[in-house]
Amino acid sequence: MERDEILARYDRDLREHAAPDGPGARVERAGEVVRQIADAHGWNGVLWSALDERGADEAIREQIACFTALGHDFEWKLHGHDRPQDLGARLIAAGFRAEPVETLMIGEIGRLDLDARLPDGVRLVEATDAAGADLAVAVHERAFGTDGAGLRRRLLDRLAADPGTVVAVVALAGEEPVSAARLELVPRTPFAGLWGGGTVEAWRGRGLYRALVAHRARVAAAHGSRYLQVDASPMSRPILERLGFLPLTTTTPYLYEQPGR
Repeated sequence: MERDEILARYDRDLREHAAPDGPGARVERAGEVVRQIADAHGWNGVLWSALDERGADEAIREQIACFTALGHDFEWKLHGHDRPQDLGARLIAAGFRAEPVETLMIGEIGRLDLDARLPDGVRLVEATDAAGADLAVAVHERAFGTDGAGLRRRLLDRLAADPGTVVAVVALAGEEPVSAARLELVPRTPFAGLWGGGTVEAWRGRGLYRALVAHRARVAAAHGSRYLQVDASPMSRPILERLGFLPLTTTTPYLYEQPGR
């Protein structure tokens, strides 16, 4: 797998020509910017841009004006190879707030090490309804210490409108949800995305993250996907590298919140 080639395909398929990631969302191009506009609990933000030093600040102002008029907070998802090189600094100057940097990693499913076992007494279940979504969200809230209400709404919307494109998996120790993650398939592309992998603190270090990656990889392969994509945290990157994922670039969410919120 050539890094430059796969990164170019990722940019083309998942950013410049991205499909909406949920019901009611739309993706539109405004000059050299591609953005998604959704409702208040969907993901609103900039997916891709091809800017230069002369036009970057004006493009940033245009996106702020667009989302502000809609009343939406939004994210500018900046990748390490995006131009101009100082785009992150320009976003900060315009009022954005940078979230922690992650690593974009890609794995070719057929070359990954998917030999993973669950701990004794743990089983995997797929969340296909509201009860399953509640289990996945319960793990998310315990693992990350954040409110999962928005995740629950997005997951239920996706399961209702496009059930064949999202797979939410929960690891249960007895009846206790202890780890969870999502797989998002991207039709008409060779990619599938790994999202939201988290394990409650008492169960970390027992191979659950690895097992959930392996399970989702097999599901993605069964649906015809060739590559898995993940925005890896510093904690998950070493695990993914051992499984055969390659780091390609960084990704940083820059968040813009409506004044007064």
